[in-house]
Amino acid sequence: MNQHTTVDVAIAGYGPVGQTLAILLGQMGYSVAVFERWPALYPLPRAVFYDHEIRRIFLSMGLGEELAKISQPSARYQWFNADWKVLVEIDWSAESISDGPFGYLFNQPSLEAALDRKAKSIGNVQIHQGWEATALKQDANGCDMVLNRVIRQDGKFSLGEEQQSVRARYVIGADGANSFVRQSLGIEWQDLGFQEDWLVVDLQPKPGVQLDVPDIGQWCNPERPTTMVPGGPGYRRWEFMRLPHETIEDLQDTDKVWSLLSRWVTPDTADLVRHAVYQFRSRIAANWHSGRVLLAGDAAHVMPPFMGQGMCSGIRDAWNLSWRLDLLLRGLADNTLLDSYTLERKPQIRAVIEASMAMGKVVCVSDPVQAAERDAAYLSGNVAPLPPFPGLTDGLLQEGSELRGILGVHGSIEINGNVGRYDDVIGRGFHLLVRGDEDPLAPLDPQLLTFINEYDLKVVRLATVADSAKGIYRDVSGKYLQFMAEAGLKALIVRPDYYCYGGVAELSALPKLLGSLRQQLQHSSRHNAVDNDAKACHV
Repeated sequence: MNQHTTVDVAIAGYGPVGQTLAILLGQMGYSVAVFERWPALYPLPRAVFYDHEIRRIFLSMGLGEELAKISQPSARYQWFNADWKVLVEIDWSAESISDGPFGYLFNQPSLEAALDRKAKSIGNVQIHQGWEATALKQDANGCDMVLNRVIRQDGKFSLGEEQQSVRARYVIGADGANSFVRQSLGIEWQDLGFQEDWLVVDLQPKPGVQLDVPDIGQWCNPERPTTMVPGGPGYRRWEFMRLPHETIEDLQDTDKVWSLLSRWVTPDTADLVRHAVYQFRSRIAANWHSGRVLLAGDAAHVMPPFMGQGMCSGIRDAWNLSWRLDLLLRGLADNTLLDSYTLERKPQIRAVIEASMAMGKVVCVSDPVQAAERDAAYLSGNVAPLPPFPGLTDGLLQEGSELRGILGVHGSIEINGNVGRYDDVIGRGFHLLVRGDEDPLAPLDPQLLTFINEYDLKVVRLATVADSAKGIYRDVSGKYLQFMAEAGLKALIVRPDYYCYGGVAELSALPKLLGSLRQQLQHSSRHNAVDNDAKACHV
């Protein structure tokens, strides 16, 4: 029986990236269908870290209580040489611009379970598990995807004859590194050339056991580079690099696993949750969209684990796509808005991958001479500091603005005697932040006022003292006023994904700033991206 579904957005893949996008679009009121080849949630840990920006996204989705149960704030991230001397120390517990520590450790199966519950609680979101995409094509108005039932027998997957189809205005491929959607579009990988095999071991220490182990550490021992990190509350993870003389089979032997762990834990002190050898790669898709079909997460990029940014990067993709699709589905932008998706995300991801590769090449040294040279350089301080986390360099941004492409700060604000998180009080969408009590709307013409109303651009006036009569919020944290003052800005536009569009030093320049945003969103050329870019994808 061939069941046919028509929706606004169809998503291939139901890992954290597909789950997040489904929730975000579902909460906006759009009809969403998600298809996943696995019949149930993947039960084993993979990612263990998310950063402050990702936490901010999860909180906006209403996951605060769930996060508190499955996450713990990160501590110092330390790199040690073979003699346990500290080579590098990064304080991931430090206060971030997002109002909280820089990072958090978590248990991925618990996170996916929380996301699953949230997605399935939204009536306009359909979840189809145990279905694999087998055909995809598109035209000027939408996409058609065919899916086959997946049969799992004796640990192996095969495709059954049962099919269903979906018609969607847009299709998102969040279906992993071997993405069917990417392959159907004919999009090639760019291989950046850094890969290694590592054994990943997840453990659950037994009740009352206190482990003598660095909280988050890279043991840069040339005899066996090793990673130690929490796996969320109640869990620990070790990762061991495969040495040249070892086979994957050698490392996957359970006795070998316990032998590698023996300096820290034994079967008497911890239970083995899983162990597996995986190969990390450094790859990025040449393009992330074609017509009405887009890629996100591992379908668009894979990277080494040393910055903890694999899952985080995919969540950023979903976050970026959600507001773009919202504008498109509301008729407030045309398909040219999708062109800037790759322009924005690919350079940021490329920078993250290259930073992860650079960190990995420091850790993955198995030659004793090279390791000694590395140690001497780091211990003498003769090494450049790590670069700051990259922002956006292109896309929907104001030309030449001081803060364009920078992630905006987050803190608490107060009005009418009520104090709350800015994101909770103001909500998503475009925001115009104004420093001081001047009326920013006074110099605007009717066209710009109409633009503000149509796009629900929220005007937020911030000062050191609240004035509810004038709609002025008090900057409780002081972060916003300081952020803008240091940049010399009187007004700042923040995008729905919390990145800064741009700002102006005086309110007299505000019409030009708003006019620039309006022009970019309401592109004068109404050419259809499908006609020019997306020859139908057939498999």
